[in-house]
Amino acid sequence: MALTKADIINDVMNENGYSRRQTTDTVETLLELIKKTLASGEDVLISGFGKFCVKSKKERRGRNPSTGGDMMLKARKVVTFTCSGILRDKINGVG
Repeated sequence: MALTKADIINDVMNENGYSRRQTTDTVETLLELIKKTLASGEDVLISGFGKFCVKSKKERRGRNPSTGGDMMLKARKVVTFTCSGILRDKINGVG
């Protein structure tokens, strides 16, 4: 099971007593801010949670799974996530 944007909105609304409209606008604004920052090539650091980084991948040789033939994969950018030590400890039940 995955946590969805709707789940986040409901949880924030219930925890803070905000209206659905306020909560939806706030969550949407936060996500747009994160997307814009990553799209500009900057990292996003959320203390106690983790860091989202944009990494460049070079052009590389790949394999077409349907034909088994070689192909070249274009250079591209990917987003990586590194969790903070606090989050890692929480996930592992430490502390």
